[in-house]
Amino acid sequence: MTERGKNTILKSAAALGLVAVIGSALLTVVYHLTADRIAAQERQAVQRQLSRILPPGRYDNELQDDRIFFRDEAHFPNGQTVTAYRARAAGNPVALIFRFTAVDGYNGDIQLLTGIYGDGNLAGVRVISHKETPGLGDGIEEEKSGWVLDFEGKSLKQPGRAGWAVRRDGGEFDQFTGATITPRAIVEAVHSALEYFDQHRAELFKTPSGTGMLEREDGSP
Repeated sequence: MTERGKNTILKSAAALGLVAVIGSALLTVVYHLTADRIAAQERQAVQRQLSRILPPGRYDNELQDDRIFFRDEAHFPNGQTVTAYRARAAGNPVALIFRFTAVDGYNGDIQLLTGIYGDGNLAGVRVISHKETPGLGDGIEEEKSGWVLDFEGKSLKQPGRAGWAVRRDGGEFDQFTGATITPRAIVEAVHSALEYFDQHRAELFKTPSGTGMLEREDGSP
C-alpha cells in the first residue's frame, strides 16, 4: 500500500472516530435533558394506576416514596418481586397496594394491583396488563366488565376459604363463558395476597421504605 493510501485510511478512521465521539456526546446530552421528564411521566403513570385502587383523599403520604419490595415463593410464585405501596394518614397505616403477577393465566402472566385496607378488607383489584385472548379474557378489564369490581370489600373471612374460587369450583366468583382459567388465576392470586398480608401485616408497614423484606421460599416468618 502506498503512503498516500495509508494516510487516506488514517484520515477516514479519525473521521469515523470523531463522529462516534460527537454522537455519544449528543446522546449523553439528550439523555440528561429528557431523563427527568421521562421519570416524571413514569411516576404519573404509576400514580394513576394506584389511584384506581385507592383515592388520594384516603391518605396523606406519597405512595411511591413509601414502598418496599419482597419475594415469597409460597404466596407469589415463580421468583417474582412484589412491590408494596403503603398508604398512611398522619403516620398511621391505612392500606397497602401490592403490585404482583398471577402466574397461571391462560395465555401467560397477568399483572395485578391489589389494595388491602389495614383491617384486611380489599380496597380493590385491577388488572394492569395481560395476554389473554381478546373476547374471552376481556372480562378481567375494568373498562370492559364490572367483574373485577366484585373483589371490593372481600376479605379472608368474607366469603371464607371455600368461597374463594370460581363458581365452577364451588366458590362465589363468576367465571366467563368459555373462559374459566383466567378468572380462576386471578381469584387464587388475590386470595394468596390476602393470606400474605394477614400473616405479615405489622412487618409490611414497619419495614423501612425502599428496602426489601426477608426473602422466603416457604412463606415462613
